[in-house]
Amino acid sequence: MNKARIFAWEIRGAIIISLLGSFLHFVFALLGEWPPTALIAAVNESVWEHLKLAFWPALIYALIEWPFFRRKIKDFWIAKIYGIFIMPVIITSFFYLYKTLIGYNILWVDISLFVFAVFAGQMFSYRLLLRQSFASGIMILAIVLLVLMITAFSLLTFFPPHCPLFCDSATGQYGILR
Repeated sequence: MNKARIFAWEIRGAIIISLLGSFLHFVFALLGEWPPTALIAAVNESVWEHLKLAFWPALIYALIEWPFFRRKIKDFWIAKIYGIFIMPVIITSFFYLYKTLIGYNILWVDISLFVFAVFAGQMFSYRLLLRQSFASGIMILAIVLLVLMITAFSLLTFFPPHCPLFCDSATGQYGILR
């Protein structure tokens, strides 16, 4: 598979992930706060809940890509998992950095940061998709990361630790189970 085609898939993915993630911001409220939607949709205005908006759409998009890449790219899942992992890392790092510097958050900056993180994750994935091989332990680490992310994003909305990452900036509440 040529570089241009892989690049097109990743750019298309960044757009789809950004749009789907933006939609997921409102799904919990739109569905009457139905608890099962809390697994993938934001339930409050905490930073944690906004990280799910990149993670789940990116994982879904990778699952869509898989049938098209599986025979052409040997280490597809390594590239995708690390690309997905970097999205919440960028969002969290840059959000707290700029909020610390100016003392408050700005909605348009938050939205831009989300889109930037998604594009950065997809471009990181793209670069890894072009690699021919990885060290043997990299796949194990990728699988461990994916399992940890799925577990964390599935459980910590329901059982959040009481720390700033999980605190709803609008209400001071944590998670869905109040």
